[in-house]
Amino acid sequence: MSTVYVTRRAHFNAAHRLHNPAKSHAWNQAAFGKCNNPNWHGHNYLLEVTVAGTPEPSTGFVLDLGELKQLIQEHVVDHLDHKNLNVDVTFMAGVIPSTENLVIAIWHILAPHIPAGRLHRIRLFETERNYAEYFGPTHDQ
Repeated sequence: MSTVYVTRRAHFNAAHRLHNPAKSHAWNQAAFGKCNNPNWHGHNYLLEVTVAGTPEPSTGFVLDLGELKQLIQEHVVDHLDHKNLNVDVTFMAGVIPSTENLVIAIWHILAPHIPAGRLHRIRLFETERNYAEYFGPTHDQ
């Protein structure tokens, strides 16, 4: 059987502040620079969710991309869009909202809801040139 990778994109806008409360003001400024602005800053995020699997013979689909779109909207975008990641998003509570930490959190939110195939990758663009991707806990070292 052949494995196929299908990807759905979604967009959301969110604000955050990169700040470690256990560290000093000087440390935070040195580590995070302008991303440590106490008045927050925002990004127009681009999210890519990739599912791997074998096409189902009766449809030719790995999974219905319309269903994947709905799952991303319900479980991710509705919770992140036009929110402050530091204060409004329960699944980011107590976590520095870097793109790296956010991509891991999104994996854990979405993975249990994938109806067919398996979640293969979450890629999150913070800017046009910067992104983080996560392939799940089985790839963690």
